[in-house]
Amino acid sequence: MNPLKAIEPVETVIIEDVVARMLRADMKAAASELGDNEARYLVDAYYAMQKVRIHLGNQTSAAGRSNEPNRLTAYLQVQMAILEGTVKSVLDQYTQKSRVGKWMRGITGIGPVLAAGLLSQIDITRAPTVGHIWSFAGLDPSKKWLKGQKRPWNARLRVICWKIGESFVKVSALDSDVYGKHWIKFKARYAAKNEAGDYAGQAADILASKNFGKDTLAYAAYIKGKLPLGHVHARAKRAAVKLFLAHLHDVWYRDHYGKAPPFPYIFEHSGAEHVHYIPPPEG
Repeated sequence: MNPLKAIEPVETVIIEDVVARMLRADMKAAASELGDNEARYLVDAYYAMQKVRIHLGNQTSAAGRSNEPNRLTAYLQVQMAILEGTVKSVLDQYTQKSRVGKWMRGITGIGPVLAAGLLSQIDITRAPTVGHIWSFAGLDPSKKWLKGQKRPWNARLRVICWKIGESFVKVSALDSDVYGKHWIKFKARYAAKNEAGDYAGQAADILASKNFGKDTLAYAAYIKGKLPLGHVHARAKRAAVKLFLAHLHDVWYRDHYGKAPPFPYIFEHSGAEHVHYIPPPEG
């Protein structure tokens, strides 16, 4: 007899709850000793499990629509969710061990997994300015990955920063949000500059360097000397993430060295003619 089929839905929930509590009890005992290497592994594992869970969920939904048996995939989907929750719980404790981690966790849109990704990937002793972090995260537009050369940035950190940008967009309507509001301001500013033709040179360079179908929205924008709306949206997200990283660097530098960074580097990095200092939000 298939044990999965023998378990009734209510009993399944009870078993899953017991297993989850057992796993959390074991994992929490080790969480206090979790190092950066282990945290990096767990962040990767979390996103891998999340991907599998979403895939299983899609399979379950498709099977349900076609009246095919779907209890196994549904059961496995729940198990992956339990493991995700366990890993997230451990990373939550990891981020709460330091002042920098606690500061990040106080930012709307930065949860334990994103905070752990940053804590485990960035070494403040190798980042005298936030520019080093931007470059390490692949947020320096002057850095190009040329064929045959080593990638000039950390791929994992770049993905984490992309996820942070997505998160800021999602929370931008919340009263507690900070960086999503900056994203909105950046986007409005860039959109205005785009309409004014300020990015015509960039549009021409992109059009000359890549092949776009003439029936695409991208081509329609570039041929007019404008950036596509998606490009403006992404640029504003990157600006919000870079501002957050600048604030993170300030908080981290002060915590590690006991003094302010060498010079004020937290600026509204908007590409405008005039920029001004924006202090980090209180943690």
